[in-house]
Amino acid sequence: MSATVIESREWYMAAYAPEGIPTSDHLKIRCVSLALDAIPEQHVVLETLFVSVEPYLRGRMTGLEEGLYFAQFNLTEVVSAFGVGRVIMSKDSDYGEGDIVICPSTSFAEYCVVSSQILRKVEPNAGIPLPEYLGLLGIPGLAAWVGIEVIAEPIKAGSNVFISAAASAVGIYAGQLAKLKGCRVVGSTGTDDKVKLIKEEFGYDDAFNYHKEKDFDAALTRYFPNGIDIYLDNVGGKMLEAVLNHVNKHAKVSLCGMISGYNKLWTEREGVRNLLNLIGKQVKMQGYMVDSYFDRFGVFAKEMESHLKEGKIVSKIKIVHGIENFLESLGSLFTSSNIGKVVIQVK
Repeated sequence: MSATVIESREWYMAAYAPEGIPTSDHLKIRCVSLALDAIPEQHVVLETLFVSVEPYLRGRMTGLEEGLYFAQFNLTEVVSAFGVGRVIMSKDSDYGEGDIVICPSTSFAEYCVVSSQILRKVEPNAGIPLPEYLGLLGIPGLAAWVGIEVIAEPIKAGSNVFISAAASAVGIYAGQLAKLKGCRVVGSTGTDDKVKLIKEEFGYDDAFNYHKEKDFDAALTRYFPNGIDIYLDNVGGKMLEAVLNHVNKHAKVSLCGMISGYNKLWTEREGVRNLLNLIGKQVKMQGYMVDSYFDRFGVFAKEMESHLKEGKIVSKIKIVHGIENFLESLGSLFTSSNIGKVVIQVK
């Protein structure tokens, strides 16, 4: 590029939001100047192409060290997540101008300077749409894979599997992985349209709209007359409590997320009163963070890429155009309107 300075819009943490959905009081956009010829050695300048909007980001905006125990964004710090970018300037001989890379710390910005040590090149002839590296081959896919393939193993064909937030990115992938194992899979979602979607497009055997169920215990009795063998929890709260009344002996519960409590102080979240069932039924319940499984990323990526190319697993990716729409996109994750993976297309 001929210019040595470029202008970039970026989102930053203006104030913490201990409860509720972050607003423009907490997240603000600004314009900064980046000097291309002043970047440190072993760094590159990325033109951001796509950046992932993830529920876990909410946990980095509270200003509190609890719950998910994520490192908090510092005030005035640029918000970042997994993204795909194009190298436009490099001070690392391993990366050249035009390289497409995946970066786990991509700024919600038009351009950003990052260490080249954390980048992974995208194979240009792989035939995979770039947003898939943030969906099936990204954090949601890995979260689903760990929950089903690692924590819930060994899985027997015919096992009864329940997945909450089944129309989320993690839920969509997890359900399909369980079906590939020969399981009977049921999901809960927030609308009738989502119930129809996950059954018709993603292979769920059955599903229900939790907003229409006054009694989760009664609902699970109907959908799981023979009990639950595996539960992938994305919700927590009342749904988790109800599930623990229906688990079979030696059931496995993968705690992926608890989105029902992300916007609440811990003192306002709903507790689970029947943990004694874990002892009596000898249940394995395990929480997990995907960064603890990055050492298995190669195995995960190879397996999921094969499923993708063979059409065994399909995605649902919502692409939002324009960096200016980040705040609205983040808020959408905590409503019943969200389906699948949300990605910002910056360029």
